[in-house]
Amino acid sequence: MKRRIYSDGHDAFRGTVRTFLAKEVLPHYAQWEKDGIVSREVWRAAGRQGLLGLAVPEEYGGGGTPDFRYSAVLAEEFTRAGVPGLAVGLHNDIIGPYLTSLATDEQKRRWLPGFCSGETITAIAMTEPGAGSDLQGIRTTAEDKGDHWLLNGSKTFISNGILADLVVVVAKTTPEGGAHGLSLLVVERGTAGFERGRNLDKIGQKAQDTAELFFHDVRVPKENLLGELNGAFVHLMTQLPQERLAIAVAAAAGAEHLLEITTAYVKEREAFGRPLAGLQHIRFEVAELATECAVTRAFVDRCIEDHADGALDAVHASMAKWWATELQKRAADRCLQLHGGYGYMTEYPVARAFTDGRIQTIYGGTTEIMKEIIGRSLLG
Repeated sequence: MKRRIYSDGHDAFRGTVRTFLAKEVLPHYAQWEKDGIVSREVWRAAGRQGLLGLAVPEEYGGGGTPDFRYSAVLAEEFTRAGVPGLAVGLHNDIIGPYLTSLATDEQKRRWLPGFCSGETITAIAMTEPGAGSDLQGIRTTAEDKGDHWLLNGSKTFISNGILADLVVVVAKTTPEGGAHGLSLLVVERGTAGFERGRNLDKIGQKAQDTAELFFHDVRVPKENLLGELNGAFVHLMTQLPQERLAIAVAAAAGAEHLLEITTAYVKEREAFGRPLAGLQHIRFEVAELATECAVTRAFVDRCIEDHADGALDAVHASMAKWWATELQKRAADRCLQLHGGYGYMTEYPVARAFTDGRIQTIYGGTTEIMKEIIGRSLLG
């Protein structure tokens, strides 16, 4: 089916992204996976190419377009290239909206130019060893000391944790407030008492630095409060639909890419004297996956359209997120099986897609959380 959500401008941008990936990312990606981290230079290259801060106003060096479809193009192309280690989507689509919608004019002047140039890499620190999706379980505290906040606590599973120059930290500023006693504080690289732990060893996305962060009597200036005091819960809930849609976009593209490479493989690979594609079981597997991809694409594209119009709600974003990521997981499993022994070899894209994509049903809210959101909306 012909997709109808993109214009000529989006298609031209897709060509720019593919050129960037071919020149600046793919030649170095194997080494970054061995290193467990991408280079800072590739972030600056992304900035020079105009891939960072797409929705940031031009006065701060950004693209000046709130059209999420440009972010969707980025997510699709990065996924098809198999390069999740360069977390541009996290930077643009998850952290960017906090800075553009909540930052004061002074904060924007201080942070956004570097955000757009790639000189300033960002992260958001919410998850703790004992608290994931449950915000009420957050124990990191920020005590009001008059001219600063005194921040203490720890975070884990923080994407961009090693490279980040700005970390948006979710901390408890009103102990008795529960989820509504949380605030967002921006901690900058080099702040005394802010330490990074180990670069965590994951089963996939090896080039994407994921770290533990520790805060011991960190003095955070009052001017680094992002948004409203005790307003983190509302701020987080406001931005989650876009985060979940971005994950769904990548998941749908990932499933489609797995279908493409597996279709090509079964046409070439022979068993019992004929191509695998000649076996009815294989044709049925491919037919089922192609149908699921087509149906998922139609729904995700509709969600992209709704979001571009400002009409996407939390429930439909949750539907897109859980459905598309579970499809990606199933597709990776079935396509690896159809590759046989070769599918287990890391030199084959299907093997890397299997491990890289497994996190999709977990971060941004697990499948179970997504179903709970949908169920509550229907049943109360």
